[in-house]
Amino acid sequence: MNFEMGKHKYKGKKSIVIYFSRADENYAVGVVEKGNTEYLAEFIKEETGADLFKVEGKVPYAKDYSTCCEEAKVKHDNNERPELKSTLGSISDYDVVYIGSPVYWGTMPQEMFTQLEKLDFNGKIVRIFVTHEGSGLANIPHDVKELCTGAIVLEDAFSIKGSSAKDAKRRIEEWI
Repeated sequence: MNFEMGKHKYKGKKSIVIYFSRADENYAVGVVEKGNTEYLAEFIKEETGADLFKVEGKVPYAKDYSTCCEEAKVKHDNNERPELKSTLGSISDYDVVYIGSPVYWGTMPQEMFTQLEKLDFNGKIVRIFVTHEGSGLANIPHDVKELCTGAIVLEDAFSIKGSSAKDAKRRIEEWI
C-alpha cells in the first residue's frame, strides 16, 4: 500500500484516535486538569483531522496517584476488563487507527483492553503512541498487535515522557 500523499502519509485517509488519558494527580507533573496522553491525541487530531474517542472506565481511577496505581495493579493482576462509560462500536469507517495510552504496569490500562477487544481491526493501519515516565513503550506494541488481529500495526510507535507531552506538538507533527 502506498500512503504517500500531500502533507503527510495519511492525508485523505479517514482516521480515528482511540486513547486513554487520566487527569488528577499524575507522576512527575502533579495535579493536572488534562491527562498527558490527551494532549498527544489532540495534536494528532489537529494534524490529521482524525476523530477522537476517549476510553473511560465507568468507575474512574482515584484522584490521588498512589491509590490510582494500586487500583491499576489490581486490575492488571486480575486481567480485568472494566466496564466503560461508553463503547466505540465500530471502526469500519476508518482507514487509520491511532491508539494512545499511558503505561500502567508495563502495558495499557485494562480499560483499553476492554475497548480494543470489541473492535474489528482487519485491514486497518494502526499507529501507537505512549506516554510514560521512564518505561518507554513497555509491552504496549506487543499487546496492541495481539488485540488488533488483522491490522497492519506500524513499527514506528511514538513514546514520550508524560511530563513533556503538552509541549510535544512539533514532535507529533514530525512523527505523523
